[in-house]
Amino acid sequence: MRRYLCLGFILMFILTGCAEQEMSGAAQSNLSLNKADRDSHAEVPDGDFVYRLVSEKEHYEPNEKVQVYGELEYVGEEAEITIGHAASAFYFPMKELIRDYNISYAMNEPYITTTLKKGEPLREYYSGGGGYNGGDDKQFKAFIHSLRNGFPEGEYVVYGSADFMIDSKAQRDSNREEPKRYKIQAEIEFSVSDESK
Repeated sequence: MRRYLCLGFILMFILTGCAEQEMSGAAQSNLSLNKADRDSHAEVPDGDFVYRLVSEKEHYEPNEKVQVYGELEYVGEEAEITIGHAASAFYFPMKELIRDYNISYAMNEPYITTTLKKGEPLREYYSGGGGYNGGDDKQFKAFIHSLRNGFPEGEYVVYGSADFMIDSKAQRDSNREEPKRYKIQAEIEFSVSDESK
């Protein structure tokens, strides 16, 4: 019974965190909004993990496929560790700075485990995002629809994060009471414009 109660608690914890992550989108108050602090790549260590957020280019042409990825590497003492997360451990909400548009990043929220081997990064590319509701204006809706064909001209900030916890079995093996949760955040910037103009 205790096992099911613990699993239920962990699942509720993950679901709540994922919902909060998606709702907060680009309004990350604890992240820098100073353009001078941003680059096209960022690396953030946190305990036994290193999170990287990377845009393969600083500048893209309009409607070119944007290559942004998140990477999580385990650098601890064990040979491997199992983490638990939603459909992915990576989130990619964005903001287009010229238009001041938030591009949300929704995700399914099952509890999935992934085993990370020491020194072998887990990498996942951004695969699209954005949504709107009935109250949003027509220009914003048109912008979100245009993302299906690639990013239109603009300045984009990615407020990426890796959101996961050490899996409960790994926690029991290390005699920990509460699951250790990580939410490692970084931000990068890239631009989209037609250089032939």
